[in-house]
Amino acid sequence: MDNSGSFSHQHETDGCAHHVRGDECKFCNVRRLSVCAALDPNELSFLEDMSADSVFEEKSAIFREEDDVISIYNITSGVVRLVRSLPDGRRQITGFALPGDFLGLSLEKSWKFTAEAVTEVHACRFKRSIFEDFSDRKPHLMKRMHEFATHELSLAQDHMVLLGRLTAEEKIATFLVAMKRRWTRVEGHELGLIRLPMGRQDIADYLGLTIETVSRVINQMQRDRKLVIVPDGIRFVDAAYFEEHALR
Repeated sequence: MDNSGSFSHQHETDGCAHHVRGDECKFCNVRRLSVCAALDPNELSFLEDMSADSVFEEKSAIFREEDDVISIYNITSGVVRLVRSLPDGRRQITGFALPGDFLGLSLEKSWKFTAEAVTEVHACRFKRSIFEDFSDRKPHLMKRMHEFATHELSLAQDHMVLLGRLTAEEKIATFLVAMKRRWTRVEGHELGLIRLPMGRQDIADYLGLTIETVSRVINQMQRDRKLVIVPDGIRFVDAAYFEEHALR
């Protein structure tokens, strides 16, 4: 779990790094999760022609708060932290984007948060004006995008409750249960390992806690045999405990 914060570089290719140009949408592992699931094969071909595969190195910025929204992104692999800057210089992490998540649903002209690569991140990048013109002519795509926007609003409301009304133990339980569900959705099957590539400072900044509190609660959970800490994340030992203490 690393927490260093230097910025690095981005590079791009014409299409997915894992397939030759012309078949990346067909073989994309996250298409079933993303907005493009609404499109038929012919429409996917048009979408593919509009996209470029962007690769962001670990700790690099995908875009920064207050930048003009020139491009929008569909995350195909890796994890992204979404960060708001506070007036006193502190940061608030507002979320983590996983494969299948789409950055750019808002109609705002500038980004309201910074997106940073927690791990190496691959994303389909679209020029916003071209994507909006395409989606305006596809009501089924617009419907899918509205569903994503509604889900984002629901997550934001849950996060407000998480910050204001729960104990530290409940906050951490809620976060871990949510990450388990999200990774299960990405992988398409139940997982034993809950991957946590973000550091404990990131978790603290998301939950509105100190890193000392996050470490103390997680370590206590391990001592109480509620979970076990492993190199790439954690595993639940007592899943019922987490379901009981997590925000429903």
